Amino acid sequence: MTRLGLCCQFRDQPIKFVTTTATAIGKMKRPDALAKLSRLCMENADALLAALQFCADNGIVCFRVNSQILPIKTHPTCGYAVGDLPEAEKIVRRFKECGKFAKKHNLRTCFHPDQFVVINSPRADVVLKSLQELDYQAEVAEWIGADVINIHGGGAYGDKPKALADFARNLDRLSSRVRSRLTVENDDQTYTPADLLPICKATGIPLVYDVHHHRCNPDGLSVEQATKEALATWDREPMFHISSPIEGWDGPKPQRHHDFIDVEDFPACWQRKKITVEVEAKAKEVAVEKLMAELKTREPH
Repeated sequence: MTRLGLCCQFRDQPIKFVTTTATAIGKMKRPDALAKLSRLCMENADALLAALQFCADNGIVCFRVNSQILPIKTHPTCGYAVGDLPEAEKIVRRFKECGKFAKKHNLRTCFHPDQFVVINSPRADVVLKSLQELDYQAEVAEWIGADVINIHGGGAYGDKPKALADFARNLDRLSSRVRSRLTVENDDQTYTPADLLPICKATGIPLVYDVHHHRCNPDGLSVEQATKEALATWDREPMFHISSPIEGWDGPKPQRHHDFIDVEDFPACWQRKKITVEVEAKAKEVAVEKLMAELKTREPH
């Protein structure tokens, strides 16, 4: 049975995740700054537990955790180690409670780092920052039992084969807790499933197949072929992405996401498969619940 996932936040539910800026933190004395960051991290741990409770109550089986769940964690001047925070032990304990809750209710959690995480960048400083960000998210992933940290292939930099080789080479620089969770996703401009599948097969990195991106950035594969090939890269329950274009497929920018999913955009070959499908729609939990209901009516009886 296809399982649907919610991405990062809510439209109507009063569940909010909090953050801050490096500018605000940088103006504070360090002890005060750490106290504030500690409070924000704790609030986010509480919000995550509330989010998981909502998912469990409403048949949503996966929740994507916001990259700023520990605000500005890896900032070069205002960042911090978790142990620096006044309530570090309490914070970690609370996140681990989230992990226990998720396990008890068969919920999946995952991460999708921000666009600045590019492990094949020609700039050494960008790669180093990316590695630091991935390791931070893997630290939280360990606490909560998340099994996916999903990134894009990065740029082509005028030489796609070299860029892909750089991606593969830099996998060796990842910590084991990142490497064991890392997945790669086709995007809507640069890397198609056909580009990424060889590297997935060679390195053991699973492909998160985004069918919307594939429709925007096609290759020689059909949706059915890409689905079959992507499924074969996984050693655990596969994860795919779905979204619909806000102005339709004939609109000027089909890459832009709609508030909801058009059920006709959901591949028929995905239904009844044991996969997690993250719903990338601006109406968030409302969109997930709507799609869930529509898929039930579309199922063959």
